[in-house]
Amino acid sequence: MKLMIASDIHGSSYYCRKMIDAFKRESADRLLLLGDILYHGPRNDLPRDYNPKEVIAMLNPLKEVLFCVRGNCDTEVDQMVLDFPILADYCLLALDGYTIFAAHGHHHNPQKLPPLKNGDILLNGHTHIPANENMGTYTYMNPGSVSIPKNGSVHGYMVYNNGFLWKDLDGNVLTITGQ
Repeated sequence: MKLMIASDIHGSSYYCRKMIDAFKRESADRLLLLGDILYHGPRNDLPRDYNPKEVIAMLNPLKEVLFCVRGNCDTEVDQMVLDFPILADYCLLALDGYTIFAAHGHHHNPQKLPPLKNGDILLNGHTHIPANENMGTYTYMNPGSVSIPKNGSVHGYMVYNNGFLWKDLDGNVLTITGQ
């Protein structure tokens, strides 16, 4: 299965559209969203073209291909307008021998680990900073942010297809190493 992984849209219709264009270009089977879909949050500036209603209209038609976990900015009110589930705190994925614990990152993260076996992958959003770090017994990965990248990173996402790639929203492959 080819999986595209993105996080932290924060209500930006501009970057949501670019993310969907990337999803189509990638021909991925599924799109995993790691939370913070509609609301920009009190600690973030408004992203470009902040328009949660337009984001809703763009994502709802993709409901059959979306997997989502809840971010710290996602609420029950958001769930009422989205046609796909967003309120799970985490999901577990088994892909080609990898076990991936996917969560937004505000509850389960390298400082507050979920139960992981040796060799598992912890996949988070939340920090808006891409990461691919060998933590000894597990690997920590983060796709960065679709709409509000931080720490000098770019608007980006990840693709899993028998291995992981980080890309900017134009599809250019990025090099993400341990920090």
